[in-house]
Amino acid sequence: MKTTQSLAHIALQKFKKNKPGVFSFWFIVICGLIAVFAYVLAPDNSSNANQMHLEIHSKKPGFNVLMLTLPNDKKGNQNVFEKLLYGKNKQQTQIPILSYIISENHLTYQPYVEKKATAVSKTISLQKFKGENAANFIKNKTFYLGTDKYGRDLLSRMIIGTRISFFIGFIAVFISLVIGISIGAIAGYFGGKIDTFIMWLINITWSIPTLLLVIAITLALGKGFWQVFIAVGLTMWVEVARVVRGQIISAKQQQYVEAAKALGFSDYRIIFKHILPNIMAPVIVISAANFAAAILIESGLSFLGIGAQPPTPSWGAMIKDHYSYIILGKAYLAVIPGIAIMSLVMAFMLIGNALRDALDVKN
Repeated sequence: MKTTQSLAHIALQKFKKNKPGVFSFWFIVICGLIAVFAYVLAPDNSSNANQMHLEIHSKKPGFNVLMLTLPNDKKGNQNVFEKLLYGKNKQQTQIPILSYIISENHLTYQPYVEKKATAVSKTISLQKFKGENAANFIKNKTFYLGTDKYGRDLLSRMIIGTRISFFIGFIAVFISLVIGISIGAIAGYFGGKIDTFIMWLINITWSIPTLLLVIAITLALGKGFWQVFIAVGLTMWVEVARVVRGQIISAKQQQYVEAAKALGFSDYRIIFKHILPNIMAPVIVISAANFAAAILIESGLSFLGIGAQPPTPSWGAMIKDHYSYIILGKAYLAVIPGIAIMSLVMAFMLIGNALRDALDVKN
């Protein structure tokens, strides 16, 4: 006896057969986990991974140095949730050193300098370490992706920067779906003058270059983290509205809509309970494309200096800070965040293509 499979189950089976789509899905899941637990995974868990060591700026990946950590007298009152969201506010002072000698009362060390320079020894009283062994505060630290021009750990900045690029996609797509589905549904279902007015509004918004519109909204709302999220979301609803409008114009001619009207159901119920659940496939596909577009727009805004503001780590801002290093033999400082942007955008485009194929009932 054959069992009939639901459309959702058939679509899932199709999606599983698409290897690039499945790989992209797990890549996005991993990036999402990294974004959520960024400060747990980052070697530098200070707020915004902003621990600067100018002595070791622009070092290559795999750079290794002795790091002296001085105890912090001030006690922070952060809870676990705040540390997970914002990192440690009161980070301990770290000093890169070349060598050290521990005597009875003092720790003498040579600060890190380049090979051609001469290091001047400095002394710290052992009382600073509150009776603990001073050697326990000196450890070998490896910067796996090197350091940026301010001597900050590039790996930590990249990990925390994932949060900006990933979350802007979610928030921008959410805003675009709320506005786009509502406006598109009203235009497609009611038609007439309402449709004409909404299409006029959509065409005007569509005619303005996206980046220019985002810049204008950002300047109106002010520079900042959340302002960019809102600005990007407010410019991406147009595509969603056009798709939803077209789908509803086609769907409202179907028999199930006529039956719902005959039963006396309200327009609100017919739109949101009957029509929208049947036209969500193209909306899901366009949402994946909008997710990728939002990441690119945010990166472009950060590159122009009107996105997330320093010291908040952003992949676009990292490229802006280091693109001149490409001709100085340290191209990795700009290439690494560039590859990260490209990989995440490509993953969303591939998963969008996979969803399009899986949700296509004709195949």
